Amino acid sequence: MSDKKLRDLALDASTRSHSPYSKAKVGSAVMTEAGHVFQGCNIENSSFGGTVCAERVAIWKAVSEGHKKIKKIYVYTDAGWPPCGICLQVMTEFASLDLEVTFGDKQGNEKTKKLGELLTSAFTPDHLK
Repeated sequence: MSDKKLRDLALDASTRSHSPYSKAKVGSAVMTEAGHVFQGCNIENSSFGGTVCAERVAIWKAVSEGHKKIKKIYVYTDAGWPPCGICLQVMTEFASLDLEVTFGDKQGNEKTKKLGELLTSAFTPDHLK
């Protein structure tokens, strides 16, 4: 699947965001090693601890459908925000530190970085062996 298609799916997912507090609409699209794609949007809650980011929604949807190997992830926000630390940590559970993480904005600007660049000294499942 092309990066443009992942971007389009992430942008589409952002339109379903439930973000009445921050007003920030975030969408994500995750492609698994098997080629399946899952979308997610951020879902806010008045008890802020109950809020879930778009990246985690997409990853959890993939995992709940039996896909535990993430190959690519795209994150869309109007401003082009990178994933937060919690989302990066969740990515380490289901992807290698070479995972390509692309984040883009409404002007079409994009940055692609490896997960290991975004989360240096990551705590991975290997630490628990």
